[in-house]
Amino acid sequence: MATWPKTLDQAGITDPALRRDYSEQRQLVAHYARAEYTAVRLLLPAPLVPDVIAATAFMHHSDNLIDQGPAEERIAALADWESRVHAALKSGEADQPVLRTLLDTLARQPQLRQYVEDFLAGAPLEVQTAGFATERDLQHYIDGYSLPAFLLIACLLGDGAPTAPYVAACRTFIEASQRLDFLNDLAEDLAGGRLGIPEELLTRHGLTRTGLTGEDGAAADGLRPLLGDQVRQIRAGLSASYGLVDLVPAQNRPFVRALVSIQGLTLRAAARKGTTLLDGSARPQVAAALRVLAREYAAARRGRDTRPAASVSGPTAGKAV
Repeated sequence: MATWPKTLDQAGITDPALRRDYSEQRQLVAHYARAEYTAVRLLLPAPLVPDVIAATAFMHHSDNLIDQGPAEERIAALADWESRVHAALKSGEADQPVLRTLLDTLARQPQLRQYVEDFLAGAPLEVQTAGFATERDLQHYIDGYSLPAFLLIACLLGDGAPTAPYVAACRTFIEASQRLDFLNDLAEDLAGGRLGIPEELLTRHGLTRTGLTGEDGAAADGLRPLLGDQVRQIRAGLSASYGLVDLVPAQNRPFVRALVSIQGLTLRAAARKGTTLLDGSARPQVAAALRVLAREYAAARRGRDTRPAASVSGPTAGKAV
């Protein structure tokens, strides 16, 4: 792994002020997304690392603006931010490090511009969504917000502008990941008045949103089969997501495999926790995550593609995820 100064050198970032801006975004990303930052630094080619960090920092900054507070305030904050971003895109100038690094990345990665626009266009969905009445509503949210957010990063991992098959593979992965996030964050979301599991699915299992916050044990009994259904659906989606590996250049495959594999570890942890997800989120085993990173780092160092089984269950799944 190249040192940070050498990483900036290899990316062609030589201006001292820009280097400071990228270093600031690096520190922020490392603080709030340590595991993801570690994977980026270990597994991606050095010239790509600053671009991925800049896109991640932009996504996180945008999400922070709309994540807390009354909906009216978040909508106003989003409108102001969208105006600032569009002004920067039009003029090529910005007064914030997060936007200066974004503009510099766009000079190397012009395909990113469309996904910045798509992400901002879908951001109101995140503000307005406190739950989903139907599966169709959840799918609309994934298409409108989750996928554009992921494509901010994923569009940098492919070879040029994303093709339709590539976007479809990204869609498969982000649907499974979003379902997993909603399942794993069940307790936190319920405490905040939000629920990512469609109401029609709760009804099918004899549950209600308010009932999930009860303390009589009935919610846990009804939740158990629902969790089983969700885990099976997410597992199938993550298994299918290994198809994304074939659609990126060989040097980026260790990172994509690790991304899917660590989600698989999180799913295992959530499945083991079961109905106690109502008390708090599950976390993947640190040792298992480190084994994934070590395996993929070795593959990246060898400069060749090694593939685990495209499955998150069965005899070989321990190596895959």
